[in-house]
Amino acid sequence: MSNSSDTATVIPLDNVDPALVEDLLDRAFEPERRQRTAYKVREGMEWLPALSFAVMDDKDMMVGSIQCWPVALTDDDGRAHPMIMVGPVAVLPEEQNRGYGQVLMSAAMSGIDERAPLPQVLIGDPEYYGRFWGFSNAQTQGWELPGPFEASRLLVRCDNPAVLPAKGTLGPWTR
Repeated sequence: MSNSSDTATVIPLDNVDPALVEDLLDRAFEPERRQRTAYKVREGMEWLPALSFAVMDDKDMMVGSIQCWPVALTDDDGRAHPMIMVGPVAVLPEEQNRGYGQVLMSAAMSGIDERAPLPQVLIGDPEYYGRFWGFSNAQTQGWELPGPFEASRLLVRCDNPAVLPAKGTLGPWTR
């Protein structure tokens, strides 16, 4: 398969009809996706427009999207540590393995304010997200989620991992 990401155009996700985004997510992950633990982590939150994008192919068809969400890790003392949950990263099944996911992740990660970056968390493949963007599960082994998950797939990226609590529960950030 060719790498089609060279001709891709990234646009803000809030410029896309929400029904098109929902259709893309259903095609990429099945309609049952709403039962996944990641949905419980960000329940009731609105995605962050500055970090959420769509990717269009060379025919101006949306082939992928990424959303980022405000979440928090609440430690054992009840203190909320704000974070950004990355995902879902969705690409149409027939367009996968062409570089669109990397384009979307790079767009979202480049939007993080380097002057005061919040830790970013996601559920995904540690080798893939670690190799390209520095995500790791080394700091997340004591973290809990509001549903089932594979501990090895709970990943975080943080400039200073020492600020991360060793234990806590990830959920919506309600300030």
